[in-house]
Amino acid sequence: MLKTLKFISIISIAFFLSACNGGNSSSGSEQSSYDTTKKMVVDILKTDDGKKAIIEVLSDEKLKEQVVLNSDDVTKAVEETVTSDKGKEFWKEFFKTPENSNQFAKSIQEQQKQIMKDLMSDASYQKSMIEILQNPEMEQQTQSVLTSQKFREHLEKTITETMNTPKFKEEMSNIILQAAKEMSSSSGGGGDGSSGQESQSGQGSTGSGSGGQGSGSSGGS
Repeated sequence: MLKTLKFISIISIAFFLSACNGGNSSSGSEQSSYDTTKKMVVDILKTDDGKKAIIEVLSDEKLKEQVVLNSDDVTKAVEETVTSDKGKEFWKEFFKTPENSNQFAKSIQEQQKQIMKDLMSDASYQKSMIEILQNPEMEQQTQSVLTSQKFREHLEKTITETMNTPKFKEEMSNIILQAAKEMSSSSGGGGDGSSGQESQSGQGSTGSGSGGQGSGSSGGS
């Protein structure tokens, strides 16, 4: 802490001397004195002790309280920056890059989910949504969109892309294999039943033949 005070004192004295010299000299010497003082202060701040002194000063809680920016001022500054022509142009160029758009979407994804959850559980929002969906004009617009050629093309494209995904192909293969196994097992069981019936019929015929032979032998006797 003593080192910090020492460096602050040195810097303050340097500026004080510069001001005193400036009061008794011409404009040219004032500029020279200012440049000399500036260089000296910069050299001091570049040293390890100077850096430590700055860190200690900025870490002081009282100083933090004094330099905390007013939230209203910050909000106003942000609004002016975002809504300005330069700000609009910046965001326009920023979102042209897919990576930036994806990163921004991911960064607010959780907040968007929470907002939607809160809205869906809000009674007034639910009532408003029901009124909108029951509006005849809304129904007509929805029907027009669903029956439009563009929507059909989009739907067809989406279905095609979905069917070409590896996950969908794997699921369809599993469904087909499962159905084939079930058909195979059911047809195999039916075949066993038919074979059993045929065996019983054959045995019955054999028995009848044996009975006929026995009757013939008895008649001959």
